[in-house]
Amino acid sequence: MYATRGLPFDHDTKARGAALVLPPGSAIGGLSALGWFGDAMLGPVDRVTVIVPSGSKWRGPRELRVHASDLDSDDVLVDLRDVPVTDPWRTAWDIATLEPLPTAVAALDMLARRGALDLGRFGTWVADRAGVWGVTRVRLALGFTDARAESFPESRVRVACVRNGLSPEVQYVVRDDAGGEIARVDLAFPGLKIAVEYDGVHHFQDQQIPLDDGRLARLRAAGWSVLRLANADLYDMAGIVRRIRQLLAERAR
Repeated sequence: MYATRGLPFDHDTKARGAALVLPPGSAIGGLSALGWFGDAMLGPVDRVTVIVPSGSKWRGPRELRVHASDLDSDDVLVDLRDVPVTDPWRTAWDIATLEPLPTAVAALDMLARRGALDLGRFGTWVADRAGVWGVTRVRLALGFTDARAESFPESRVRVACVRNGLSPEVQYVVRDDAGGEIARVDLAFPGLKIAVEYDGVHHFQDQQIPLDDGRLARLRAAGWSVLRLANADLYDMAGIVRRIRQLLAERAR
């Protein structure tokens, strides 16, 4: 496959290229379909997930991740570029059945936040699919899903906390004694005034640094302890949970 030089080399472009070689009745799906409904989770080096009809022997180029499954015409949308992609419900189902729980929850959080996935209706539909392959994994992911989450890393940290017996509040608004808003934090343990924040790339840009410093100073002045996490921390979720537990113990004392 070739693309004009003006196109960005991202996962969306790679998926569009994959769509050109798909056999009939197939679609871009799973994590590769997320970019059609909100934020992309994959990059250009990641394989493109495609859903092909059950019984298909087609495996395609090595840059694809092929999953054979029953695929109804109602499960597939075709965008203005003639790219077939699974609809939000089917995308959510496939992600929940194919991906690790933290990744699945992060994706479902995003779909719900963007309004592409009505958690109530989707949950009712899933409840009626007893005995269908993968339904247990989908129900588990739904139990963790929260439309208030604002980033994939935040969702992953929350899942790690909950799976280890911790119950942080999501997107918690910290207020002063007069009820004024001091800050809204990613995750919070309000009883002990502990906030957990994920600092993405934009937090290290020059114009953002002084804003973050002022916000952190206001939180600390209000008696809050803040655990700030960066991308490197996400490679050790067990370590993050230990740090949160330690901070909780210190604050409790």
